[in-house]
Amino acid sequence: MSDDLILGIDGGGTKMMVALADRSGRILRTGLGGGVNAMDNPGWRTELVRHIEPFQNEKRLTAVAAALPVYGEVAHLSHLLEETIEHAFPNAKTRVLNDVDAAHLGALAGKPGILVLSGTGSMAWARDAHGNSARTGGWGDIIGDEGSSYWIGRLALNLASQSIDGRRPKTALVEALFDHLQLDPTDPMNSLGAWATSDATRSSIAALAAVVDRTAEAGDGAAIALLEQAADELAKHHRAVAGRCEPGTGWTFAGGTFRSAVLLKALEHRIGSAATSPTLSPIGGAIFAAAQLLDWPIDDGWIGHVAASAKAAFAQ
Repeated sequence: MSDDLILGIDGGGTKMMVALADRSGRILRTGLGGGVNAMDNPGWRTELVRHIEPFQNEKRLTAVAAALPVYGEVAHLSHLLEETIEHAFPNAKTRVLNDVDAAHLGALAGKPGILVLSGTGSMAWARDAHGNSARTGGWGDIIGDEGSSYWIGRLALNLASQSIDGRRPKTALVEALFDHLQLDPTDPMNSLGAWATSDATRSSIAALAAVVDRTAEAGDGAAIALLEQAADELAKHHRAVAGRCEPGTGWTFAGGTFRSAVLLKALEHRIGSAATSPTLSPIGGAIFAAAQLLDWPIDDGWIGHVAASAKAAFAQ
């Protein structure tokens, strides 16, 4: 029906977006929440349910697509994710998909290609011309997530401690990190150590990647080298899945780490081709997946409407 509504849910390690949209792709209502990674967040279900609850009584809601971390990776957690969404929306068609799968769907508007994602975590996702998918990375911060914001932030702290000790040359990262964290530079071990043991979280460490980027833009060699190292790791992600696609398949990117022009340029150099700008953001990919559930016609005009609406709704 023309007045049917769809709901897109884009969950990640540090935040969640929810968007209610009409048939034209216009976003009518949104919601924001914290991280819902079922692998490392014991409160993921409470957080997810709390932020989808405001949409549960929408009578015109016909389809829901939830793009969530870990889905399709760990069987018992995937079952819990499906169960949570189906229970919340018993009268709607529902689909749960991996958050990176949805990001790929949105960034490439359903077309074949390779997505390199770097946010709190990191992963690459490829889809060939026949619709077959392949992925690499996404192992989490204990095992992997090389090239992610968290990985960059953690190594930045390591570099800073070595510089303070005199084990590495001086770097402007030390002052930049202490300014960002509002710590006392005259007592570095006590202040940084206290922050690391009392206040540091996965998201606050990931946020340090932006500090590294600003310091790199200002010309600091250690910060530049760290972003170059991150590009090395993300290029490995790309190479690992590129062979699953046709020769010359294009690539794009998603995730907050790519706000860094230094990182993106370094990665393009390693891959040997420029990235295509993402068509839709990850929340747009979730809306795209929900529209597919209803077989809505998806053309360039609809995609453009979703992109503009999402940008306005979430100030992206």
